[in-house]
Amino acid sequence: MTKLTHLDDAGAAQMVDVSGKQVTARKAIATGRITMSHAAAGAIRDGAVTKGDVLAVARVAGIMAAKRTSDLIPLCHPLPLSRVAIELRIDDSGIDATATATTDGKTGVEMEALTAVSVALLTIYDMAKALDKAMVIDGVRLLSKTGGKSGGWSAG
Repeated sequence: MTKLTHLDDAGAAQMVDVSGKQVTARKAIATGRITMSHAAAGAIRDGAVTKGDVLAVARVAGIMAAKRTSDLIPLCHPLPLSRVAIELRIDDSGIDATATATTDGKTGVEMEALTAVSVALLTIYDMAKALDKAMVIDGVRLLSKTGGKSGGWSAG
């Protein structure tokens, strides 16, 4: 069995030592979806949600969340992000979110991309919950990552 890097020899949680790793360009892309009623999707698309521009706020929330990932995930390294982008695509039954995070560093940005997409979707829920409390967030997952010793990876 592969040794878990977040556990020391005694089984205690530890932050992974990346001091010996090379700095490389790293990129991760994550996605997720929030499904909702046609009425809620229409209100968001038409800018008719009383709390404001749902998509604009969700983009900012996702970017802010990526920048704070190490404050949320206990053993995650703080990273100097060079870019975080949130793409939101709305249709009649919901919104697909895609987050892209990049850095030049010693460890990957998968957690930053996943955190960004998750918080963007949670923000949409928060802003539109008066229209549809039954919204469902699902499918949050990593789509791809590049850089580092292990190289690239892509969901099939």
